[in-house]
This record gives sequence, C-alpha cells and structure tokens, in this order.
Amino acid sequence: MDDNKKQYAFMKGNNTAKTPWYGHMGGVPEHLEYSQGTLCDAVLEAAAKYPNNIAFDFMGKPTTYKRLAEEIHNCAKALKTIGIRKGDRVTIAMPNCPQALFVFYAVNMVGGIANMIHPLSAEKEIEFYLNESKSVTAITLDQFYNKFEAIRKNTSVVNIVIASIRDELAQPIKAGYMLTEGRKIQKIPADAPVIRWNEFMQMGKHCFWNYRVEQDCEEGAVILYSGGTTGTTKGIMLSNLNFNALAAQVVAANPMFKPGDKMLAAMPIFHGFGLGVSIHSMLANGGRCVLVPRFTPKSLGKIITKQSINFMAGVPTLYEALLRLPSMEKADLGNLKGVFSGGDSLSIELKKKLDQFLIDHNAKVQVREGFGTTECVTASCLTPPHMYKEGSIGVPFPDTYYKIVEPGTENELPYGEEGEILLAGPTVMKEYIGHPEETAQTLRTHADGLAWVYTGDLGSMDNEGFIYFKGRMKRMIVSSGYNIYPGQLENILDAHEMVHMSCIIGVPDPYKMQKVKAFVMLKEGVPATEETKQNILAYCRKNIAKYAMPYDIEFRETLPKTLVGKVAYRVLEEEEAAKQSANA
Repeated sequence: MDDNKKQYAFMKGNNTAKTPWYGHMGGVPEHLEYSQGTLCDAVLEAAAKYPNNIAFDFMGKPTTYKRLAEEIHNCAKALKTIGIRKGDRVTIAMPNCPQALFVFYAVNMVGGIANMIHPLSAEKEIEFYLNESKSVTAITLDQFYNKFEAIRKNTSVVNIVIASIRDELAQPIKAGYMLTEGRKIQKIPADAPVIRWNEFMQMGKHCFWNYRVEQDCEEGAVILYSGGTTGTTKGIMLSNLNFNALAAQVVAANPMFKPGDKMLAAMPIFHGFGLGVSIHSMLANGGRCVLVPRFTPKSLGKIITKQSINFMAGVPTLYEALLRLPSMEKADLGNLKGVFSGGDSLSIELKKKLDQFLIDHNAKVQVREGFGTTECVTASCLTPPHMYKEGSIGVPFPDTYYKIVEPGTENELPYGEEGEILLAGPTVMKEYIGHPEETAQTLRTHADGLAWVYTGDLGSMDNEGFIYFKGRMKRMIVSSGYNIYPGQLENILDAHEMVHMSCIIGVPDPYKMQKVKAFVMLKEGVPATEETKQNILAYCRKNIAKYAMPYDIEFRETLPKTLVGKVAYRVLEEEEAAKQSANA
C-alpha cells in the first residue's frame, strides 16, 4: 500500500475526529476510493468510456469526448515542443472556452503546473501572477495580448501563445461574432513576438513520444488564487488528488447524476468553483459541460432553457440575476436535477425566493447550499439531497471532516457554539506558494493525525453534523465591543419588501471603533426617497439590536461585484475610507 492509500485508510478508520453527520447524509457514502492518476488521466478514462458522448458545448457547437482527448494530446505535444518540462508553470488567462480546456489538461499531461488567472486582471495584477508563479509560458486570447505584452519584460515568460474565440465557433455564429465582438479586438501586429494558436498546435506534429510525463497523484498540478485567511492574494498549490477527489465527491453527493447530464459551466475556469465543480467533476465522470465564456443574465436565461440544463452551480448573485429575467417567465425547468449555491452566503430570503421560482417553473428540486474554500479547491460540504435545515450549509462530503474550535486554537467547542470552522480531507491544498509561514498558520496537523485548514470563517455545528456559516472573522464588525456579523444583518434587510439586495460594511468611528452602514438596491419601482429610507430604518429598529443598527442607508442602483460575481464589500469600504479622508 503506497503512502497516499495508507493516509486515507488512516482517515477512514483510525482518526478521532467526531462525525455526527454520519447517518444524516441521505444515502451519500461516508468514504470513497479515489483515482491515483492525474487530472488528465481521469478525463482520458472518461473519454475511453464515452468517446461519442458530448464533452462540452460552446456557443452552440458540441465537441465529443473523442475530439477532446485528441486535442489534449495534440496540445501536449505542442507544449513539449516549445520546451515545457515537468514542474514548469504555465499561466492560462482565458474564459470558459475550448482552448482553455485543451491546454489545461495538456499542461497536466506534460507534467506542468497550470497557473489559472482572470483574463480581465489589470496589467500589474497579471505581472504579479506571472512572477508569483514563476511562469515560463502564458496562454491567453487575442483581446488580452496588449496587457501581456506591456509587462512581459518584467517577468520570466518566454512564450506567449495567443488563441481566438472565433476559431472554435460554428460558421454561422463566427460571422456574427466578427461583425460584433470581433471588431472590437485590437489587431495584433504581424511581427508580434507571440505564437498563434493554430501555429502552436501545428508544432505538435514534430513531437512523437515522451510527451506524457509520469506523476504522483499528490504532486502539485494547479495554482489558484485567493486572499486566504489574511486577505492578501496568494497562490494556492493544489494536487491531482485534490481535483480527482472533488470530482468523486461531487458525483457521490448527487446520486441522481448520470453520464451525459448537462452542467451549466457559467462559473469561470480560473475559479475553484468553476474549474472544480462545473468542469472537472463533469469531464472526469462523463458529464456534459455547457461552457459560458461571458456571463450576462440574458445569455444565461437563454442557455438554461434552450439547452435543457440538468445541473447548475453558481454564486448567489447569479441566481439573483436569474430571478429578474423577463425571458424566464415561461421557462420550463423540469429537467433540473440539482441547483447549487456557494462562493458566498445565500441569504435565507433569497433561498426562499429561488425555491419558489423553481417550483413555479416545474422544477422538482430546491437550491442546495454548500460551503468551501479555495484551500480545498472549492466545495467541501453540501446540503444533502433529502434534508434541509434553515440557515445551514449542509454536511461534509465523503472523507471530509469539519470541527468548530475557539478561533486560532485546537479547542473544539460543543455543538451549537460559535467558533472558527476547520476542515480536513483529501481536497486540502499542499501550500501557499512562496509563503511557508502563512501555510503553517493555515494548515495545522492535530493529534488526530489530520491536517486541518483554519478557514478564518465563523460558524457552528449541530448534533446531527449540519454546519451553519455565520460570517468571516476578517469581515466581522466590532462596534463598542460588540461583534456584528454583516451576513446576519444582510439577511434581515433582504427580507424587507422594498429591498432587492443589500451589503453591510463597518465604517471607522472615533467613539465606537466602527459603526454600521447599509448599502441597498431597491426593488424595481420603489423610489429612492427619504420616506423609503425611514421605512426601512423603522423595520431595522424592530429586527436589529440597537448596537448593530445601521447609522445610515445609502441607496445604489447596483452593488459592486468581484471578478467572480460576489458583492465586493471591500470596494464599498474603500469608498467610505476615501470620503472620510477627503472630509478630514
């Protein structure tokens, strides 16, 4: 038995972690066997089983598993030809498009490490990601070329490969694309020091053998970025096992899944939720990804109805946008088998609205909330198929362990008490690259033999193992010595009949340390007047403790969003800080 198998045998039988959720998993197994191969191996195995099945759809054009496997091999040969060797970091800055999938798995095939970044990142951010990862090659789309060219001299990047969306479009759509989106793309100079995608793929013809590199399943395969527990951007090194374990867990937690089922892949490939759940979990199990390169509410509604989607995974703002779509009024959602929310807190009120929306549109499912961190790829617990508890984010995945401790300690708290959420299991990261001290602070091995992630998130667990997320410690507002959790106040505000969506922040105060301010998007047709504000404040006084009352409500037509669609509360905090500085 190799070391990895020993580790998971130990986890199954010999650790002392409490598991009150056993017996409440709704038929989901407590333990699984995991692939000992690579990310690419898992997808190629699915391709061998289902060669003629559709692996993914892209803007109306389907691609079979057979072609996916062929393109991965061809791309791997091309990577080998330009000099990518085992352990080399390759930055992929692309939306959800076919070339992104081909190169992601090809990098894995040649033993490289895929450094996944947002293509809309600013130049200096791209420079940071390239240098932090020590990338030797970058692969992006033509519309992002100028940003990469502007900073490449400050990095160790040798080759830039440029792909184009139009190359993967069906002919009728390609013509329309070139007349609209394609016209906006600045032309790349003919002598630009780049390799065009088609030329790059032709290079693979010069490579015949030794392009597949043997790897251990525990070796690093992917770098994703997160603020971690300290709020500063860090690269998270994740292994082949991390992703393959997640793929097995996601399917095990959804026994209604069948090969060929369609998953809406609207969450981006550079985010753990998009890459881990919507893409890899599907492609490793014979599912069908419906790739959405750029999310807009209108396009989303059209895809969901036209493609007869079976599974959807997204952040609350994605679902909030869906509820407002006029085109969804007559939609039939009877094909849905699973609707999952994660990446941010789903308010109780939004869940109620979404569940009613699903019922009204013939769906036989309700939204199932989950929780996770990029330090474990993405989701690590999920509401079970058979049982929902209001306010809960569900129970742990197979082979995954949760406990609630006094923040920063190993002292486990009794059921129902609030503390820091810790988790352990086969999806837990290897490290923060280049940050050993922060790795040691976040990843700690306890006496039970498990390596626990200190999430920096607050929550509790009941006696049946259901987890309740209360908020992030670093987002907690402290006012006059009281701890205030913005998520709880947002739940209250979102329940008001005039409120569509809210965001709570802490504003510096010389007396209280911080005071609470609310930003509110009103429902359509509700006037942003003083009368409306007083109405909502009167409601707050009835439902919120005096120490947590917002001192002001500011109405906004929209709330700022992060690159992955969460409400960007930090942007609002920075705006308030700038106002205070200007008035000082």
